[in-house]
Amino acid sequence: MTNEVTAVGDAALLRRACDTFATRFGRAPAAAACAPGRANLMGDHVDYCEGFVLPVALPFVTVVVGSHNGTGQCNVLSAGQLSQEASFSAPTPDAPLRPGEPAWANYVKGVVANFPGRVRGFDAVIVSDLPMGSGLSSSASLEVAVFTILEELEGKKVDPVQKAKLCQKAEHEFPGMPCGIMDQYVVTLARKDHALLIDCRSLEAKHIPVNTGDTAILVVNSNVKHQLTGSEYPQRRAQCQEAADKLGLPSLRGATRKDLEELKRQNCDKLVLMRAEHIIDEIHRTEQVAKSLAQMDLDRVGEMFYQSHESLSTLMQVSCPELDQLVDIMRGAPGVYGARMTGGGFGGCVVALVKKGDVEGLKSKILKNYKGSPTFFVCEPSEGARALPIK
Repeated sequence: MTNEVTAVGDAALLRRACDTFATRFGRAPAAAACAPGRANLMGDHVDYCEGFVLPVALPFVTVVVGSHNGTGQCNVLSAGQLSQEASFSAPTPDAPLRPGEPAWANYVKGVVANFPGRVRGFDAVIVSDLPMGSGLSSSASLEVAVFTILEELEGKKVDPVQKAKLCQKAEHEFPGMPCGIMDQYVVTLARKDHALLIDCRSLEAKHIPVNTGDTAILVVNSNVKHQLTGSEYPQRRAQCQEAADKLGLPSLRGATRKDLEELKRQNCDKLVLMRAEHIIDEIHRTEQVAKSLAQMDLDRVGEMFYQSHESLSTLMQVSCPELDQLVDIMRGAPGVYGARMTGGGFGGCVVALVKKGDVEGLKSKILKNYKGSPTFFVCEPSEGARALPIK
């Protein structure tokens, strides 16, 4: 099916990156690394509320190759999805890195600036088969891939949880996105054939086997990204914190449905109350989905997928007509256990659990009924960030 996208694979991407590096810099790279994208099975917009999330890594990756260049300069060339080139100076006490243009380079700069220890000048090439702006966390994939190549070049291994936190800090400081910890965490620590149940308060995590047997994880990209002011995500984060403050809690992680009555008693703003209701229920759903996956109770998982999507659409108000339409098309279709938007919202992707024998029929139904032009990814939970051997 022409709308199907399959992973290129890290081996093919590595060859392309090495060839591009040799053409651009006149020598072979000394090290290589990759990091995947992710789809969140449950727990959207709760990581910044210290809740539970349940993402999986995808087979789509960002590959970075590089070597030191003996200068104080970092020369970074993107040769894939980013389709731009950037060159910027390495951080020194006299010339610290600053955010700037092109915007995507800020993700690289932020990682370089936050890498613990000295970063010597280097040349690097980035390639990726991860669709940009699709809600599959291309930004965290880029950040963690760059961090991993720096580990290789500088011979400095960083604790994986600390690595995820530093990449999150990089995104806060340079692109200016106040993201939670989920994306960088799963991109760093994911395991093949497992989801990762992350406690975003303690930063403890548990690998949950995803032995779906005859069931596939189908990701459908709506291929829409609505133009936003840039305030929507920070606004929702602030609303959630306002609810926690009114309850005298550090975050909504400790809140219960009884606390919603207290917020009503305080004449809490309607939108703040709606956000709190989503967070409280979504945290509970995430724990239940992890248990149900481990028990192979996919019917129950599917029910909670639909509940989550409805909550994200009506309470968190981060869905959009295209995502809602995709979920409505899948609802009740043969072989579909459940479907929900995944990621930050306002466009991007829907994730669904579908019996493998019904995937092609579902694709046909979506192509016939969806008003947009969808792209399909049939995915298996994949490995997290890793160094790649250069032959």
